[in-house]
Amino acid sequence: MRSRSDSLEFALLGLLSQTPLHGYELRKRMGTIVGPFRALSFSVLYPQLRRMVEAGVIEESLVEATSRRSRIVYAITEKGKARFSNLTETVSPDTWEDEGFEIRFAFFSPTSSKNRVRILEGRHRRLKEKAEILRGELEKSPIGIDKYLEEWRRHSLESADREIAWLEDMIKTERK
Repeated sequence: MRSRSDSLEFALLGLLSQTPLHGYELRKRMGTIVGPFRALSFSVLYPQLRRMVEAGVIEESLVEATSRRSRIVYAITEKGKARFSNLTETVSPDTWEDEGFEIRFAFFSPTSSKNRVRILEGRHRRLKEKAEILRGELEKSPIGIDKYLEEWRRHSLESADREIAWLEDMIKTERK
């Protein structure tokens, strides 16, 4: 997934493969995936939904709501199911980078076991590289470096080490 748009399309197809949803509910469920501090704005969501409707991977229908106005409900099409299936079986470096991994992991169930292992191993390699860079920076911290920057690097290293250990457990479990 090369862009945020690709990641968003993957996540929306994943959510809609479970059940048809209206825009507000899609936004709310996306919030559970990416967390409360990276809210998805409607100004990003609705243009993406429009592009997906135009591509034929989802369709919209008007549903009467309990309030005065109707709601547009989005549902995945057969073309969208095929696209989502294809995306779950595509593994590239983008799938183990920070944002790509988070969204891919949210929809790991429909991904084949072989590809789940490949993604986990790629993430593991990427974090090992990151941890080594952080260790090197901490070891050679120049005199006078801001103490908060140094503390941030230490915190980042500890976080990477925790995720590395978690990934190793996930890889072992997945291989069984």
